[in-house]
Amino acid sequence: MEEQPSWSTPADEMLRRLRSSPAGLSGAEALRRAGGRTAGQAIGGGDARYRAAAGLLLNQFKSPIVLILIFAAAISAVLHDPTDSVIILSIVLVSAGLGFWQERGAAGAVAKLLAMVRVNATVLRDGAYREVPVEAVVAGDVVRLSAGDSIPGDCLVLDAKDLTVDESALTGETFPAGKSAGLVDRDTPPARRTNSLFLGTHTVSGTATALVVATGADTEFGKVSQRLRLRPPETDFERGVRKMGYLLMEVTSILVLAIFAANVYLHRPVLDSLLFSLALAVGLTPQLLPAIITINLAHGARRMAASRVIVKRLASIENFGAMNVLCSDKTGTLTEGLVRLRSALDIEGRESSRVLTCGYLNASPETGFKNPIDEAIRTQSPPEIAAAVADYRKLGEIPYDFIRKRLSILVERNNARLMVTKGALAAVLDVCSSVETAQGTVALETPGVRAGIDARFQELSRQGFRTLGVAVREAGLGTGLSKEDETGMTLVGFLVFHDPPKASAAQAVKDLARLGISLKVITGDNAAVAATVVRELGLPEPRLLSGREIGHMGDEALRSRAAAIDVFAEVEPNQKERIVLALKQAGNVVGYMGDGINDASALHAADVGLSVDGAVDVAKEAADIVLLERDLGVLVDGVREGRLTFANTLKYILMATSANFGNMFSMAGISLFLPFLPLLPKQILLTNLLTDFPEMTIATDNVDPEVTDRPRRWDIGFLRRFMIVFGLVSSLFDYATFGLLLWILRADQNQFRTGWFLESVVSAALVVLVVRTRRPFFRSRPGRALALATAAVAAATLILPLTPLAGPFELVRLPAAFFAALLGVVLCYGLTAEAAKHFFYRRWSGAVR
Repeated sequence: MEEQPSWSTPADEMLRRLRSSPAGLSGAEALRRAGGRTAGQAIGGGDARYRAAAGLLLNQFKSPIVLILIFAAAISAVLHDPTDSVIILSIVLVSAGLGFWQERGAAGAVAKLLAMVRVNATVLRDGAYREVPVEAVVAGDVVRLSAGDSIPGDCLVLDAKDLTVDESALTGETFPAGKSAGLVDRDTPPARRTNSLFLGTHTVSGTATALVVATGADTEFGKVSQRLRLRPPETDFERGVRKMGYLLMEVTSILVLAIFAANVYLHRPVLDSLLFSLALAVGLTPQLLPAIITINLAHGARRMAASRVIVKRLASIENFGAMNVLCSDKTGTLTEGLVRLRSALDIEGRESSRVLTCGYLNASPETGFKNPIDEAIRTQSPPEIAAAVADYRKLGEIPYDFIRKRLSILVERNNARLMVTKGALAAVLDVCSSVETAQGTVALETPGVRAGIDARFQELSRQGFRTLGVAVREAGLGTGLSKEDETGMTLVGFLVFHDPPKASAAQAVKDLARLGISLKVITGDNAAVAATVVRELGLPEPRLLSGREIGHMGDEALRSRAAAIDVFAEVEPNQKERIVLALKQAGNVVGYMGDGINDASALHAADVGLSVDGAVDVAKEAADIVLLERDLGVLVDGVREGRLTFANTLKYILMATSANFGNMFSMAGISLFLPFLPLLPKQILLTNLLTDFPEMTIATDNVDPEVTDRPRRWDIGFLRRFMIVFGLVSSLFDYATFGLLLWILRADQNQFRTGWFLESVVSAALVVLVVRTRRPFFRSRPGRALALATAAVAAATLILPLTPLAGPFELVRLPAAFFAALLGVVLCYGLTAEAAKHFFYRRWSGAVR
């Protein structure tokens, strides 16, 4: 007989089936079910490390050109020259090994950083609640949940109090779903299983204890959706790398096919021509680009960690640097985030202990998500207020949600029931029919009453105070509470709060502006409060757009207006995502900073999602970057690091593509006129390997300050022009070298190959010092590692013909006159490249849109 599913099985039966108990699992049993992983190994540990390492190693050979080269070298070993084939395969393996070593080290560094901001679950182990990484949760665990927690697996609710869950990622339903213990029919669809919680969703309010019945691929989310396995949306940087790859692929394909066809036409051996053409392709392709990008990003992530910024997704570093619009809430980011209860006022604006008592009754027993408003009421009210309500008993609660924007609590004392509602003034007035005044209760619609309330609210808002409404209802209440009871209430007064701007916020906003980043404040507060805070930060009169106006605007209209707006006030949670998308569609790289339950969709939609270490789980999971300090100053430091990383990555691409293109273009052309191949395939691959060494240190290079002063993005047209201009400069001196070797020095075949090999490697290594900066090379100091690597490669190349390796690579000793002539060529090349750089940057801006 088929087993009943978890949602239609009693809780005690499910506990027996999963060999668990209300006290949860033992630590040893949980470890056994996790497959022997420790909590630390749950993220990137144990066997997963070896699988990841194997994947990285195989990834080094995924290029079709490299695979074809290996295949052709193997054929050559059988049919032609096994020594040459071994050398070619050895160089390919060494290159792959370097890339693997660098990427593996980078991945390990990033894993350590991610462990600093991992998302945990609260599980019952060995009879006590403890925090473990969500990846270490197993079927049979008993977990405790509160507002803002991510659900760590499919669960059966054992006990719940005012629990609501956002299941939109799974069911598409906009409104949170209420959850409670119990049974539902086995044919009930996921969206109606009121006793079940699902992986990929998160709690909005309330608390619960739940039994984990499935994890990973066994969950409902894993069965009906592949979203967990899909790659995140492509970033602007990844898009640029992909387009650059297409450009190189086009150039490489045309060059290789043309050279192979020409050599065959000239009756040169087909296998030699194939190996030569493939070696050209490898030489043109920046093979270490993936490794260099990963190394740069990992190095940037480590530097950002030193600035208290943790990168969860490496590719987001580039977007962080390219960001030109930052959207942020004001509370806790621009303001202190420590809300102060300033006063409790009646309708006439007088201090009122009754209003404060009602506010305390509402805030002290609530079990929804933690928020600074209720915390301020609980901790900042006088002791006599707490004493006055000590004998009240809570009967029910309607948790705060972002649609109603109010919280209602039902309490009882001496058999008399009282419902207290607190929330946004407009939302509270929506359920009120009367107002409590010094003269008694009057109808809300009494002439002048509503106008007086609005005027007082506007005046408090203009002073920068956040003002909530408090209302009560005493008649017609049962022992339970539902949303239908929120009607016919009486407004008793206002709770007034103040959250002053941070002392550091004004300077941080100025620093962001100097970096070319415009700040957009997105807040649920009313426009007057938000505008006051923004003005206190030293900004000019802000341009505002309200959530109500946004609600009446189409996407096209919002896109046309969003860029000009400074403050989006009174916005609904779903409007945050609309604002971010509108700004992106207008051509901006958008960052969004949020830490709340209602920020997840906007964090996903942004080019770079930013959160803080103290954020709710769902916000930290959705974020690309997590700040360990809730401070815009930390963000400013992170942006600078992101731009340094982008600048150094771009340096490698500019160096590698221009130098490689020039050398290969030269080799392709001269091969048509020489009676022999200008370089042997193994010499081409060795050239490529040696010139990659200095560029592997580029992550530690110094960056000129002007390169980080504004957002920078990929411009494939710029990169193409750079490759052509500097490739042709390189090729010009290659042909000068050919003429020098053939007509003046009268070099034979081996001398020609050796002379050009030396010139290619030394010039490519030294020109790095020119191309790496827009300034004159002598005014921009390279990083220590880059300078040492460049000198080492140049020296090693010059002495290579004097070593035992000269024989296998068919290099010969050259007369002193050769070295003097080649030195002159290299110096002229460097000076010409410097002049070309000056001309190029005067005519074209660099990689900026």
